[in-house]
Amino acid sequence: MTPHASPLRVAIVGSGPSGYYAVEALLQSGRDVEVDVYDRIPVPFGLVRYGVAPDHQKLKEVTRVFTRFALDPRVGFFGNVTVGRDVSVAELGRLYDAVVIASGAGVDRAMNVPGEDLAGSHAAVDFVGWYNGHPDYRDRCFDLSGEHAVIVGQGNVAIDVCRILAKTADELRKTDIAEHALTTLARSRLKTITIVGRRGPAQMKFTTKELRELGTLPGWDVTLDPADLALDGTSAAEMAAPQSATAAKNIEVLRGFAAKPRSNPREIRFCFFAAPHRLEGEGRVESFVVERTRLSGPAFQQRAEGTGTYRAIAADVVFRSIGYAGLPMPGLPFDGRAKIVPNVAGRVRDADGAVVPRLYVTGWIKRGPTGIIGTNRVDSIETVASLLADDLPRQEGAGGRERASALLRERGVRATSFAHWQAIDRVELERGQAKGKVRDKVIDRDEFLSIASGASGEAETPVAAGVGTT
Repeated sequence: MTPHASPLRVAIVGSGPSGYYAVEALLQSGRDVEVDVYDRIPVPFGLVRYGVAPDHQKLKEVTRVFTRFALDPRVGFFGNVTVGRDVSVAELGRLYDAVVIASGAGVDRAMNVPGEDLAGSHAAVDFVGWYNGHPDYRDRCFDLSGEHAVIVGQGNVAIDVCRILAKTADELRKTDIAEHALTTLARSRLKTITIVGRRGPAQMKFTTKELRELGTLPGWDVTLDPADLALDGTSAAEMAAPQSATAAKNIEVLRGFAAKPRSNPREIRFCFFAAPHRLEGEGRVESFVVERTRLSGPAFQQRAEGTGTYRAIAADVVFRSIGYAGLPMPGLPFDGRAKIVPNVAGRVRDADGAVVPRLYVTGWIKRGPTGIIGTNRVDSIETVASLLADDLPRQEGAGGRERASALLRERGVRATSFAHWQAIDRVELERGQAKGKVRDKVIDRDEFLSIASGASGEAETPVAAGVGTT
């Protein structure tokens, strides 16, 4: 390792789990570092704040750990800064010794079936952002006046959507759910929620805890066709493998659901071996047509093939939750098929496979939308290990935080600091306490900036970025 006179200055783009786990790895590396985290939203924590369901507050406690990193004097935060618009990746590359992109995967994957654009057909990412108070989704509208909802997907986001639709307003009222969502959900008339998956129960990606939780929802039964639990030889082989412990537990939970007699007026139905075929309706969704599938291929590589048998499922509203995709960022290579930034162990590669110096990725934009929050820690440790192993020479005149702050002020960008987030946090907690909630989120970008300006005494001038303070 070459000794350096100045700290290693690193910019991290994205303040979600992968971003702050990268901060942790840098702080604990034993190197002299200065780290700045950038986010286009004025407040930090990304997926934890805007992706974790409001009724799962325990999962959000990881922000306490991230706050500890953020308050380290070596760490700064530039919120309300869109990299690629307010400042380019290339400019960050000149301001810092290294840039780590941790921007996640923020758009949904389409089903690409006829009728998908009918009114009442939605991306789950929109619904999740809406009920979590994300400023980009605050104006979305969801009509829950019908009796039948269909959710397409076999992962935890689909389970979250189902649970939020099934819970009463009273059950959600004390959480940090957005007030506009609470108002809409309180008027819901849903009686049936169907969860559709093109493969079988052995291929579900739900965590067992979340799957089991569906069976505890007051007023709802969980049902499925018991015949779908008869695993073929390949699926049975998958279940016998050590890596399938969670899947095997899920099968047992489903068997428990199937054996339980109906006793409630409302129903959550699992519909396996059903591939989306088309959405039908006059002006808006009225039914969801699926094709019966069968599995083919070797264990852990089974694919769903159509059988030519179709059936219609009543649907007044449809949510697709079949995966997230990364978006290209100006100045970055992008794999349009995999929807990630091409890389090896976090080192960004260009179209010819050559390493792009000083540029790294971590999280979903690195590997795709897989795993849970903690998975990002392992991912970020690998990326930071690559960065440190490269033993980057310091860039003369890089300037880091000071020059970045000056550049943003010159451009009239109202960047928020972590101290500003602390002021916003206090407002949200106080408003929540007055309403008997965990917190009452600020959801308007102008209000974010107004609170930040009041905290810094800068009502009309750009809010300078700065380090977190106690």
